[in-house]
Amino acid sequence: MRLCFIGDSLVNGTGDPTGLGWAGRVTAAACRRGHDLTSYNLGIRRDTSADIARRWHEETARRLPTGIDGRLVFSFGGNDCVRDDGAPRLAQEASLVNARAILGAAKARHPTLMLGPPPLPLDDADARIGALSRALSRLCGELAIAYLDLYTPLKAIGLWRLELAIGDGAHPGAAGYALIAELVEGWPAWRQWLP
Repeated sequence: MRLCFIGDSLVNGTGDPTGLGWAGRVTAAACRRGHDLTSYNLGIRRDTSADIARRWHEETARRLPTGIDGRLVFSFGGNDCVRDDGAPRLAQEASLVNARAILGAAKARHPTLMLGPPPLPLDDADARIGALSRALSRLCGELAIAYLDLYTPLKAIGLWRLELAIGDGAHPGAAGYALIAELVEGWPAWRQWLP
């Protein structure tokens, strides 16, 4: 089986001194449980949903040729919500249009999962991230794609906030990525998704 993790710098694992991020951790845990996996980290720093919409198909098609048991895991949205030149980089409506196009096309090609954006205490972006996470959850429900809300549980964890404060304010260190990996590992949709 081949897995593609597609998204932004939090998918990439930016700020993690171990270089694993959450995607590396969940891949390693699955391999320890006996799954035969090859994973590709396709996280790009500062990517919005519009950037991901432009690139995801070509990048995954190269890694998941016909006849391969390929799976797609998306996580994005935080970069849509942060301010750039005084305004959010993307309005929520645009984010949802992009997400619908990405996830609808992805599901038609491969089994697909979606992780929502985590809380980020940057200017007033956090409230927009929470609203986008809830909207993405509803969208995934419409598309019958399993959705993992990272925003709500991480918002309540002091270690997550500490990790962001110690880092650059937008990216945690190893302990923060381990928190995300723990949420993914405890997600029934993830466990059932891996044969």
